[in-house]
Amino acid sequence: PVPSARHRGSLGQPRALFALPSARGPLLAPRWPVECEVIKETIEHIEWVPPEPEPFWQPTGHSWAPATPGEEQGTVIYHLSPGSGEQAAPPGVPSASPSPHRHPPAALQGSCFTHARVGGAPGPLSSPAAPLEGPQDTTLLFESRFESGNLQKAVKVGPFEYVLTLRPDLYTAKHTQWFYFRIQNTRRDPLYRFTIVNLAKPKSLYSEGMRPLLYSQGDAQSRGIGWRRVGDDVRYYRGGSGREEPAAFCLSWTVRFPHDGDTCFFAHSYPYTYSDLQRYLRALTGDPVRSRYCTVRVLSRSLAGNTVYLLTITSPAGVAAKRVVVLSARAHPGESGGSWAMQGFLDFLLSAHADARLLRRLFIFKVVPMLNPDGVVVGNSRCSLAGRDPNRAYGTALRSSFPGVWHLRAMVERVLAEREVVLYCDFHGHSRKNNVFMYGCDGGEAGTGSRLHQRVFPLMLSKNAPDKFSFPSCKFKVQKSKAGTGRVVMWRMGVSNSYTMEVAFGGSTLGGRSSHFTVEDLKSLGYHLCDTLLDFCDPHPAKFQQCLSEVDALLRQRLGRDLGFGSSWSDISPSELES
Repeated sequence: PVPSARHRGSLGQPRALFALPSARGPLLAPRWPVECEVIKETIEHIEWVPPEPEPFWQPTGHSWAPATPGEEQGTVIYHLSPGSGEQAAPPGVPSASPSPHRHPPAALQGSCFTHARVGGAPGPLSSPAAPLEGPQDTTLLFESRFESGNLQKAVKVGPFEYVLTLRPDLYTAKHTQWFYFRIQNTRRDPLYRFTIVNLAKPKSLYSEGMRPLLYSQGDAQSRGIGWRRVGDDVRYYRGGSGREEPAAFCLSWTVRFPHDGDTCFFAHSYPYTYSDLQRYLRALTGDPVRSRYCTVRVLSRSLAGNTVYLLTITSPAGVAAKRVVVLSARAHPGESGGSWAMQGFLDFLLSAHADARLLRRLFIFKVVPMLNPDGVVVGNSRCSLAGRDPNRAYGTALRSSFPGVWHLRAMVERVLAEREVVLYCDFHGHSRKNNVFMYGCDGGEAGTGSRLHQRVFPLMLSKNAPDKFSFPSCKFKVQKSKAGTGRVVMWRMGVSNSYTMEVAFGGSTLGGRSSHFTVEDLKSLGYHLCDTLLDFCDPHPAKFQQCLSEVDALLRQRLGRDLGFGSSWSDISPSELES
């Protein structure tokens, strides 16, 4: 059900019922499930772009799976086990755990979210890390009880070798992919090896040269260097004997730390936390220029009581005739690149650039920059605190289970009753294919024009970002398993140009590149999206018609035959076009 008309504001604008980021005063502290322990330290990182491209790791010789020592051969030195039903082995004692190649107990498996509070679990913190025995002890100290952190266990299996286990998404036993944790007590000279032994996906860009990210506080403070790609001998392989079900996959890499006694972090992708978003929105609302054409409101509250923000961006003149663009990001919390792309989009759209002014004059932008703040806060890969994937819930979303998704859909329904939504785009990350690409909607029932038209925007984007965006990687078939995604549901509601934008966790293989994406690359996608929107909606149809002709020629080439006399694209099935 959609809220009744008497509760509708202009364009479905939510009333400011809750506190918003103030230009003065502290940030709104994130709310955590009461089972989660949270350290008091604030974790912040500087933003930095490497001066040279960071190439993919090139394997030397044949690929092999290193022999990973089992946990039982080592010593547990860090173990978080919140509500999993498993008694954690005290840190510092030999592990008697089952094989590391099996999935760990679910994080709070068999239970469900009940309530949340600022700061998480009440009372004093436990000590999940083994204490050092003195200055000569070279054991690393691990920590992940901070915003977006994810590491459940670390076992020391050699002088400088560690076997790591990730925490599944809360209230599930699945979705181990995102990692982000702190390491202290480093030594500069030794070669360390780390092996994560419970990753869920059979295929990964780590098999194609992607490397983990490292952040050194020593380098940040002394040299202004931030997150960078590190790791040699990077391997991704099936763990155990290969017969266990469900299968677990291992990521292994070696690294040397830059300093003795440093504090470092490893991450799967550039972290972008709920507090990072709030800092950005606080600067925005405190800016007398940008806040004139950008309002920040509350779309809804999450299950934990964190705010799902809605930004409305437009110039005040001529609102009645304007079409609408709807953008969202971070339905999947582990796909942090979507937040950097979204920030790049907002940076450009809110700038003084002539194209940005034109976009604000032409369109009303409805932007939900973080759809699943709870998942982001707790360090989930895919789920919200409902223990399910929000991007499969648009078709049947219960307001009580998926408030952000429910309110986003209701807002779009209200907007569609008043005006055209020219574009919907949901930002995601992809773990198995490099480059940037889109998923669109070709249900096969549309006419010839529509089937070609929905391919035009991605083709234009590939021309505007030729070193990042791959049109051949785009897919348009509507699969049954994707029926509950934002892209498909918005399309069925009447948004003909409805897309998921997938940004690789790795990088680009286009335009002579073979290197990782930087934060600057990710942010530039936001600018390219703005540029493409102007091309797509240009009142002079030359660019659109040129791309339409190119799409027609590309599809004929892909089909490998002519359509035949009297036939049209509407006679060809989506499956045939995708094959």
